[in-house]
Amino acid sequence: MIELRDKQVEMFIGQVLRAGVLLSSFVTLIGLVLYLLHHGASIPNYHAFHSISPMLRTVHELIPNAFHGDSLAIIQVGVLLLIATPVARVAFLVGAFALERDHMYVAVSGLVLVILLFSILFAR
Repeated sequence: MIELRDKQVEMFIGQVLRAGVLLSSFVTLIGLVLYLLHHGASIPNYHAFHSISPMLRTVHELIPNAFHGDSLAIIQVGVLLLIATPVARVAFLVGAFALERDHMYVAVSGLVLVILLFSILFAR
């Protein structure tokens, strides 16, 4: 059985959080550069509010548009990665507590993970 030390878990969680933030920042920066290259000279109209495009509201439409080079979709993917970072942390903690056979913390962390995923996937 794998035995994890608290220090190892803390170090890995720190690396997960750092990697998530760096990846999110990098993806968002790429989207920003592409957006400024294509729309940097345009003057925004602040007299009328225009809602976000429907293609940027759902993940199953967002990902293909990001792969096709849509700058706003790439920025939105960067934001999704930033949101996914703490969720990945909680998911890792569920696994770490399961390896330590700490059933109470597995249950609490699992409940937190379910609540996070439910709120992300089903919130309107």
